[in-house]
Amino acid sequence: MKIINKILIAIVLCCFALANLTSCTEDLDEQPRSIYDPGFFKTEKGIDGGLTSLYAHLRSIYGNGYYLNICETGTDEYTYGQSADGNFKDADLSGAGSLTASSSRSDVLWNNVFTYINTASGIIENATEAGISEAKISEARFFRAFDYFQLVRMFGGVPLDFGSGELKFNATPSRTSQRNTVTEVYTKAIFPDLLLAVQNLPDEPRTTGAVTKTVARKFLAEAYLTYGWWLENPRNIPTYPECSRNDPDGHDPAWYYQQAYDIAVEAIQNPGPYGLCDTYYDVTRYTNDRNKEILLWADHTTESAQYSGMEESGASWSYASGSAPDNFAGWMANWNYPNIQMKSDQGTWINPVQREAIQPLGRPWIRMAPCIDAIENFTDKSKDSRYDATFTTVYHANWEIGANPDINYVLGNNNEPIYQGEVVLRFLDEEPSTAVSYSTKAREHLQVGAGTLEGYKEYVINPEGISRLRFPGSYKLGMYPLETLSSDGKRQLGSPNGPIARPYNIAKFSEFYLLAAEAAVKGATTQVGYTAYDLICVLRARAGKWTHRVNGTTAYCEPYTADFSAELVAATPTVITLDYILDERMRELFGEGYRWFDLTRTQTWQQKAGTYRICGSKATDHTPEVVTRTIPDEYYLRPIPQGTIDAFEMSADERQNYQNPAYRN
Repeated sequence: MKIINKILIAIVLCCFALANLTSCTEDLDEQPRSIYDPGFFKTEKGIDGGLTSLYAHLRSIYGNGYYLNICETGTDEYTYGQSADGNFKDADLSGAGSLTASSSRSDVLWNNVFTYINTASGIIENATEAGISEAKISEARFFRAFDYFQLVRMFGGVPLDFGSGELKFNATPSRTSQRNTVTEVYTKAIFPDLLLAVQNLPDEPRTTGAVTKTVARKFLAEAYLTYGWWLENPRNIPTYPECSRNDPDGHDPAWYYQQAYDIAVEAIQNPGPYGLCDTYYDVTRYTNDRNKEILLWADHTTESAQYSGMEESGASWSYASGSAPDNFAGWMANWNYPNIQMKSDQGTWINPVQREAIQPLGRPWIRMAPCIDAIENFTDKSKDSRYDATFTTVYHANWEIGANPDINYVLGNNNEPIYQGEVVLRFLDEEPSTAVSYSTKAREHLQVGAGTLEGYKEYVINPEGISRLRFPGSYKLGMYPLETLSSDGKRQLGSPNGPIARPYNIAKFSEFYLLAAEAAVKGATTQVGYTAYDLICVLRARAGKWTHRVNGTTAYCEPYTADFSAELVAATPTVITLDYILDERMRELFGEGYRWFDLTRTQTWQQKAGTYRICGSKATDHTPEVVTRTIPDEYYLRPIPQGTIDAFEMSADERQNYQNPAYRN
């Protein structure tokens, strides 16, 4: 769903959830109302309503599957899947489509933040008169900086003046705009607001999910790191609007790397209520959402359709709209596992894996497929729990709770029976010593789209056989179970097509370790015990601790206790390089929307993602192909949405020059 030109026509406060924020123990209480009077910001109620809208607007971006696409497809993590439309093929840059100002889904960000930047400015300008504390005002400062940080990384320089002056609240619609430079956005908007936020925000959130000093430190450290890279510009990547890469305060890149390191380490040493979860499973399991590791999230809950934004999108618990503010990102990288057909003991052909509303399964859209190289980047899969807690790689028979309760078993490899609850299909963790047999004749092979291997009665796919049609699914972003128990307590399929009623995680405490390690690699002076090696080893040691196995033999998330921390630390190189940090970032943050920003920040997009491997789009395609992407340096910036530019009251030349150069008509 596209919203045309919000910067021009939305000027005051979004017509979206406004409410009081008072409790220190309850979630943000959202009550819809429309407010158009700027004087509303001069009241405590208005300020609280404006602040709530700043939290609520995160749902328009994070959890949106099309925004996930523009942040992931075309990187070394994801390519387009078998059912992808132009949005995904365009982003892949592999010749299957063409990325333009009309097709790029970077519009999800552009079209959804300027309203709220203006709202934040209204709060900042008027809150003191309303008797609001600087701690609350700094929540607005945080969000204004947060939105500008996302914008400047994706588009380059963006406007600071909406018609009333730079960073001023604007109550008069304007149909003209002028972009500031990258330097100006960082030094006038992002850094000052985040520094004040770090200074004035509380250590403890004033209500569940509210921002704190630690949250602000995360984005300040990341902004310093990103700006340091931008100033250094080791590969001479062009920027727009064109400007010199001289810091107005006279600091060099090394100064910013040091600041990034110091702030990240300070946050680790003074975490407040945050910290690393004991295991990686504690981070990704739906039963532990809103855990201490998550710094910021776009919230959704089963307790309220209104709070989850479903009333705005037109969704219901049984069917997601596929548009914001629903959380539907997890569907994008799910293959169509219900299409598996196998012969039953009664001679009929059935779908042994039904679409079910549980975290490992859910609704398949097949828009994005992981690259083979990304799967192989997860080394030590039997010891590093992050692979198992990121992907669904086994698919269990569940036909009894579907349409075939009388079936006893289905026939697997060598006609061995596979019973209810057992594994029907498995994506192997490693390449087997004996090649998987992929027959192109037997119906079993064609319908399952997999092969056979001695020692497995289930069908299997080896890592080199992953295709655009068959690939490990997205467990990490999977759904909250909806209606999976009947009134008599029996398991049922539930509502797998409903929206994902879980918060979408935006920032994690673990990122402090990765940010500090990257800054150290870039030359920051380190503290004892906080070298790049030390920091990376903390995450790898945690990754070695197992409490569950998502892809178990007998059940999803079967209990499994093991500790391979020592082995993973021993396998960590003592000299940490940028390449190794990027590999660790993939293992820690795969598929969450970080990757395009990581590769463009470090100017390694072409190096890391210029080619990738994957098999084709047919059930019989299990021979990997090498695909080459064309990634011009100018594509390090995304296009301004064409609808925005068309709506400007400007000359043709002015419109043309407003657009980033790679996407001009």
